[in-house]
Amino acid sequence: MDKMKTIKFLLGMALCFYLAGCISDEVKNFIPGSYVNSAGGEFSVASDTLNISLVEGNNYVVNRRTCFNPIRDGSLGAREFASEQWSCAYDPSTQILTELRKGKVLTFYPKDKVLKVGSRVYQKIK
Repeated sequence: MDKMKTIKFLLGMALCFYLAGCISDEVKNFIPGSYVNSAGGEFSVASDTLNISLVEGNNYVVNRRTCFNPIRDGSLGAREFASEQWSCAYDPSTQILTELRKGKVLTFYPKDKVLKVGSRVYQKIK
């Protein structure tokens, strides 16, 4: 009987590790793509696009493009543009992508098709 319990326990543990790997793969497979966010406030109206690509292994590059209109004296100003590139590393144990220079944390929610960077929510478009 003890031998049978040991076999069942080992099979159960193997199944848990397999399922944990599948969940991790779901997030990692979801990461590459394009995400958008729009926001507005007292001083500007902006929209962000994040394009995320796998470099190799658990290393990613994020190209961020932002366009915004400043608001001055209640009027919308001319459209302005900015861009930046982030180098990021994915941690399979936490399922989080971390930007390596400033430490920004990108959290993915495949079922909702969104990612969060701090309190900003980005919708995946492709």
